[in-house]
Amino acid sequence: MEYKNIMVEKKDKIGVIKINRPKVLNALNIETIKEITQSIGDLEQDQKIKVTILTGEGDKAFIAGADISTMVKMTAIEAKEFSELGHNMLNKIQNSRLIFIAAVNGYALGGGCETFMACDIVYAGKNAKIGQPEINLGIHPGFGGTQRLPRLIGRMKAIELLLTGRNLSADEAERIGLVNKVIEDEKLMEEVEKLANQIASKSSVQTSFIKELVNKGIDIDLNKANALEISYFSSSFSTYDQKEGMKAFLEKRKPIFKGK
Repeated sequence: MEYKNIMVEKKDKIGVIKINRPKVLNALNIETIKEITQSIGDLEQDQKIKVTILTGEGDKAFIAGADISTMVKMTAIEAKEFSELGHNMLNKIQNSRLIFIAAVNGYALGGGCETFMACDIVYAGKNAKIGQPEINLGIHPGFGGTQRLPRLIGRMKAIELLLTGRNLSADEAERIGLVNKVIEDEKLMEEVEKLANQIASKSSVQTSFIKELVNKGIDIDLNKANALEISYFSSSFSTYDQKEGMKAFLEKRKPIFKGK
């Protein structure tokens, strides 16, 4: 499929989705959200792809937020539909079999922050600016920011950031657990691709299992979550990758996983 607002690339086992609207700092409009959602489905259909990198074109912005120029005249019904589109996109990222790594280059505000919070791992460039400034526009986050942010950094810190709308530096975002690692800007994609290839070399059965277990278990009772882990753990022993991984360990060689 041809895309107008994003670029999609495949590098062996790695997919790359790059938001390509640098003139508006990669802001999300309806068409861009639909294209990102479609591209995730397209990459999922390619069984060779294990990990997907999400980033923005240029050196100024990952995603500067939702496109205010398209939001300013929205009715309540249109706003609801827009919010639902955003939630659908981010739920697709969070629930995908693919491991998503965000490479946050530049501004990641509002919908940009919400987008990377749906990813599995986040590396940020040193000069990234991160925040949920919607309060300054007379609204609140509409793509999951009020829900994912407190789950990641805690209730009180999240409320402070949501109520003040202030931006965070990449270093502060790392300190409070909002991003995994801060990288010098010029080395960001190099380090993200290195991480993506490392993860892609593992059993894709198990990377998907781990992602599912963390996502499903985090919001349920610990005993039920542990029971879920037991179920997935036992299922692992019916896979080729489990047999190959343990055999390779005993034979002192690198395993050759097949994702089955």
